[in-house]
Amino acid sequence: MVATLTFFAIRLIPGDPAEAILGGPGSQTSPEALAAVRAEYGLDQPVFVQYLAQLARLATGDLGRSYSLNQDVAPLLLGQLGGTLLLAVLALAVAWLLALGLATWSTRGGRFAWYLGSGLEIVAAALPHFWLATVLIVLFSVWLGWLPPISTSGVSGLVLPVLTLAVPLAGFLGQIMRESLLTALESPFVLSARARGEGERGVRWVHVIRHASLPAISLSGWAFGSLISGAVVVETIFARPGLGRTLLTAVTVRDVPVVVGAVLIVAVGYILMTLLTDLAQRIADPRLRAR
Repeated sequence: MVATLTFFAIRLIPGDPAEAILGGPGSQTSPEALAAVRAEYGLDQPVFVQYLAQLARLATGDLGRSYSLNQDVAPLLLGQLGGTLLLAVLALAVAWLLALGLATWSTRGGRFAWYLGSGLEIVAAALPHFWLATVLIVLFSVWLGWLPPISTSGVSGLVLPVLTLAVPLAGFLGQIMRESLLTALESPFVLSARARGEGERGVRWVHVIRHASLPAISLSGWAFGSLISGAVVVETIFARPGLGRTLLTAVTVRDVPVVVGAVLIVAVGYILMTLLTDLAQRIADPRLRAR
């Protein structure tokens, strides 16, 4: 389904794939060159025939060959996958830390902390990636000069891209964690733990946090998919190599094999992440292991 939707969706983009392969509409290529390219890549066949040919290749594990780069798609995408996965995993970890810290503070600091935490979560969740990236670059690169505006291979080059992805996600996770923490604090098992003489710190970090994190763990599967989609914007703004930037470039030049391959990799990653969140829920919740 993913391959089918992607294949036909990219066909809706205006323009000729053969023209894109030869450099775009401004390349002034001859009709003979266009005909040769169409014949070489099978673009002279009906769209449905091209679709069936692509499905046949995918069934054998062959992602095809890039139109624009003239190289196999599989090694091309796998070479870019590591950087995007690193960015997404770090952003998810930072978002969890920010959300957990804000939710814990807002449930312990009284009414003012509650309303302030709620407001910060709403604002963070509403921030667009492209706007937040621009603000962070202006603040930390232009004004303060602490961090590079372009994502380098070092640790400092990861800070701004990770924060750009993590802050909006932390807003979503924080809202869920805060409500779950409040519900957990009012649950009978907390009263029972306190009656057994456990301190407030032990009650919160041993019982409440584990219980309250379950909805956020479930949401992390969806969050991973949103981080990969956000990586398209972030990798482009910070000039960072990765799967998202490769996908955007491929869509621009109508490179169908690269687009389909990238979307398939993202879909498989989303499925695997959903499986990991299910396993994490079973570890965190003994009731699920008992079923």
